[in-house]
Amino acid sequence: MQYLYKETSQEVTLAIESAIQNDWELHDEMKMLERTIKQLDAFKLRSPRQSTINAILSYAKATDAVAH
Repeated sequence: MQYLYKETSQEVTLAIESAIQNDWELHDEMKMLERTIKQLDAFKLRSPRQSTINAILSYAKATDAVAH
């Protein structure tokens, strides 16, 4: 995923690109992941309601207190 989001070093990028060229299954998998990213980017997503965010944060605080 880091490669697809261009977050890898040049050395890692070159190694991945070499692997993609030599492994057709990997090549097909990378193409599928690229298409998936484009499809996800096309979605019109809305932020959750503030009440939902607050409920999640409250739950996280409550479970964190129990864990410690």
